[in-house]
Amino acid sequence: MSFNNLDQLYRSVIMDHYKNPRNKGVIEDGSLTIDMNNPTCGDRIRLTLDVEDNIVKDAKFDGDGCSISMSSASMMTEAIKGHTIEEALKMGDEFSQMMLGNDYEITEDMGDIEALSGVAKFPARIKCATLAWKALEKGTKNEE
Repeated sequence: MSFNNLDQLYRSVIMDHYKNPRNKGVIEDGSLTIDMNNPTCGDRIRLTLDVEDNIVKDAKFDGDGCSISMSSASMMTEAIKGHTIEEALKMGDEFSQMMLGNDYEITEDMGDIEALSGVAKFPARIKCATLAWKALEKGTKNEE
């Protein structure tokens, strides 16, 4: 597959998550609720997690923002379900490395997340892509 075709495929995946977000909503009585925003562009997210015995049983997000921030939140909530907090944070670390243009390892269980790899070329948009992941980190670190 040529670079242009791959780039187009990634754009399609991002737009699909934006127009048809997975896990959009709020978990009632969620064990963790984290609100974050990106004051630079106005993106905002509320991440709710149902964590039981250190396993993310469910993850949902709500908020407003650009296609990159909302798609990233959709992809992230899909990826972390069923994983331990430590595994979810490791995914976040790998995602951060990808955003920084460093070596990274995106595993199959992280779903569509690699579609956001092109964001690394646009430093102003990295905060959009990492907003949900930063909310995950903030919420889980506060719980420890």
